[in-house]
This record gives sequence, structure tokens and C-alpha cells, in this order.
Amino acid sequence: MAPRRDTRRRMLLSAVDLMRERGAAGVTIDAVLERSAAPRGSVYHHFPGGRAELVADALDLAGDSITALIEGASGEGAVEALRRFSAFWAGVLLESDFAAGCPVVSVAVGGSFEEEHLRPAVADTMGRWRDVFAAAMVTDGLDPRAAASLATVAIASIEGAIILCRVQRSVDPLNDVIAHLVTLVSSAGPA
Repeated sequence: MAPRRDTRRRMLLSAVDLMRERGAAGVTIDAVLERSAAPRGSVYHHFPGGRAELVADALDLAGDSITALIEGASGEGAVEALRRFSAFWAGVLLESDFAAGCPVVSVAVGGSFEEEHLRPAVADTMGRWRDVFAAAMVTDGLDPRAAASLATVAIASIEGAIILCRVQRSVDPLNDVIAHLVTLVSSAGPA
């Protein structure tokens, strides 16, 4: 059983990487097979729904993985969660030579009619990110309404910074955004 799971996982990770680099529209069966070195028959064995199922499952994997990263860091406070989220994205950007961005955002902005059915999953994932950041801020002493609003600002700012980093081929925009978010979160806490 392990080799089958390994093949499926390789295919999903390849699809996530392709989403990061090319958006959901760039996730083709041929590209996934080439990148994962999986045999062609694996596609319909592991993903009977074809490309649509593969892309949906890859989106879920990416969203769940990023959510777990934020959740893991949030126990140490909102500032630490922001810093770890930033460090994760800086690593992705640098490791990919600024070719890879957020796979969840790539689906959100892709605009393809074929991916329209994925929008609720994107909204759910980003909502989970916001909720985890907001909960960490509330634990740090922020008012729940202010925390929810500030968590939305954090997600929007970080995702925008990732785009700027790719364009500028520098992690400076991400560093700038995180520095300002840390100041905002720290100053919004109890006096």
C-alpha cells in the first residue's frame, strides 16, 4: 500500500508546485506526470475524477498544510505566527528563485471558468487562516472584532507582499509588511 500512497502524494505535491508556479490552469495531467515521475495509469487510479479531482485535492492539501503551519505557530502568540508564516513564504520564494507563490491565491485569481467550483474551498481556506490568526490575537488580549479585522488585514497584506516579492525578486516587501503587522498587532494589544 505504501508505494500507492507515495505515488498519489508525489502527484499531489507536484500539482501544488505547479499551482504555485503557473496557477490552477497550469496544472495539467502531463505536467503532473512529468514532475512526479508517476506512470500515466496512476492518474485515473488515484484520481478517478481526472484533472478536476487532482486539482481540488491538491488545493485541499496546500490549504490544510498552510493552515497547520499557522496553527502550530499560533500557540506562541500572534506575532510569532506572523513571523513563522513570513519565514515559510520567504523560504518558498527564495527556494523557487521567486517562481512560486501561494497555490491557494493562484486559484482565487485564476479566473478560469473550469476552476469556478474551487472558489468555495479557497474562501474556506482563507477563512480558516483568518480565524487562526484572529484567535491568536484574542489570546494575546485583542478584542475579538478588532482581531478578526486585523487578521484579514494580515492575510491580505502578506498575500499581496508575496506577489510583490515575485515581481521584484526580493523578500523585502514581505519583510516590510511583517514589520508593520508586528507593530500593529503589538500596539493593538491590551495597554
